[in-house]
Amino acid sequence: MTESSPKTFKLIIEYDGSGFHGWQRQKNDRTVQETIENALAVMTREPVTVIGSGRTDAGVHALAQVAGFKTRSRLDAEAFFNGLNSLLPGDVVIRACKQMPDNFHARFDVASKRYRYHILNRPIATAIGRQFVWHIRRPLDMAAMAKAAGSLLGTHDFKAFEGTGSPRDHTVRTVTDSTVKETGGGNLTYDIEANGFLRFMVRNIVGTLVEVGLGKIDPQALPTILLSKDRSQAGATAPPQGLFLVDVAY
Repeated sequence: MTESSPKTFKLIIEYDGSGFHGWQRQKNDRTVQETIENALAVMTREPVTVIGSGRTDAGVHALAQVAGFKTRSRLDAEAFFNGLNSLLPGDVVIRACKQMPDNFHARFDVASKRYRYHILNRPIATAIGRQFVWHIRRPLDMAAMAKAAGSLLGTHDFKAFEGTGSPRDHTVRTVTDSTVKETGGGNLTYDIEANGFLRFMVRNIVGTLVEVGLGKIDPQALPTILLSKDRSQAGATAPPQGLFLVDVAY
């Protein structure tokens, strides 16, 4: 049985992106959105569209992706939480489900997002967890990387760090955190929080910071790169497997 008035639900989702071709539904590739929509269709016996807070690319992971959906089903949030976790494959977990006001929108209501990138900086790679880090053998200059990262704080035009294929109305974003840290054993993390991100922006920033750490780019060059609005001035795109969406704030 269904009821006439649709209800709105919010999901917090964790997923290992290794086996997915990104978040967004695609015609012939396995995606996170489609996987969750298929499970919801089984539960509700109706087509359900799941709207994410934003896209993650192929191979990128999430600890707390947020998504919303509407349904006329009589099922409540607890039923969706338990049912989805029983139906979904092991590389997708629903961490929370909550009924929301009807005007909630998982994408348009976002205030900020936080991403974290993991680097393993030591001569020997790792067999366990290799799908979650970028392995770099040569030593990285942490102080230089930290200095360069700090220059990204504030409101800037990030066009120099935008990937091709996804033009936006404007490329100005406000970054409120940009921090490089050592966490032991050759492990480094880069955290960035902003009110929005361009396509490949985080991976392009990480690639640039790594080139700073390797001595290929001067750490004082970041403001000049920003002002250039020229993608060729920044570093190469970091691989996807080290990137995690860790938080979405509303």
